[in-house]
Amino acid sequence: MKKVIVTLLAAAMVLSLAACGGSSKSSSGSTASSGSSSSKGTVENGVLKVAMECGYAPYNWTQSTDENGAVQISGSSDYAYGYDVMMAKKVAEAMGCKLEIVKLDWDSLVPAVQSGKVDCVIAGQSITADRLQSVDFSNPYYYATIVALVKSDSKYASAKGLADLAGASCTSQQSTIWYDKCCSQIPNGNVLAAQESAPAMLVALDSGKCDVVVTDKPTGQGAIIAYSDLKLLDFTGTSDDFKVSDEDINIGVSVKKGNTTLVDQINGVLAGMSKDDFNSMMQDAISVQPLSN
Repeated sequence: MKKVIVTLLAAAMVLSLAACGGSSKSSSGSTASSGSSSSKGTVENGVLKVAMECGYAPYNWTQSTDENGAVQISGSSDYAYGYDVMMAKKVAEAMGCKLEIVKLDWDSLVPAVQSGKVDCVIAGQSITADRLQSVDFSNPYYYATIVALVKSDSKYASAKGLADLAGASCTSQQSTIWYDKCCSQIPNGNVLAAQESAPAMLVALDSGKCDVVVTDKPTGQGAIIAYSDLKLLDFTGTSDDFKVSDEDINIGVSVKKGNTTLVDQINGVLAGMSKDDFNSMMQDAISVQPLSN
């Protein structure tokens, strides 16, 4: 009987670890890890590794303290917070995992998932057909609206539609649908080189290097808080708005191809949330974002 009880207890411990991809010791003392790149959807050593830029407010940003529940960035004394961190915390909590935030530049996010360096990316990524060739996605965790940002004192500040932006010089962040699909929709627009990051595109606009920046509404709402001389133009509901598809504005969590278990776990969290919940959480993020991001 004693042997049976011990066996059952050992089995229970293994199952508990496996729920979040825990590792076990082999007889030689080495670690037999499930591996974050496993198609079974487990994560290594009970740690959910989530990549983001940590510089794309209000989705994610860097701050010096853990104020408001920020999470320390891996290998750094700084902390990450924002809408994406809020969502990552919900997913990790539901999985019973510890959360690790990995800071990467935008173009390194998809390769990091593909290589297994991280378990997923929560970084304001649109669920595009091109990205779906490289990674799998969860259901949307936010639905974005495309907007334009201009200087409050510019001749474009009273624009009611794209036609009113005709001839403007514009830019946005590289490798985004804002730059790849939306900037070119400005009639006779002068599309300048893409900027390497969201903060960089805002600096370009604020410094007068361009007339218009195309982005999504949360980023725009955060921008007008950080830059008092910027104005947000939202053409939603007009006949002269940016033309985008659902894949352009549906924001999802990307994971390694074939990792259906992790996708299902994330979708389980999202199933308990509504669009109103997403919008409310985004407003919470906007209300506490630092002005420097």
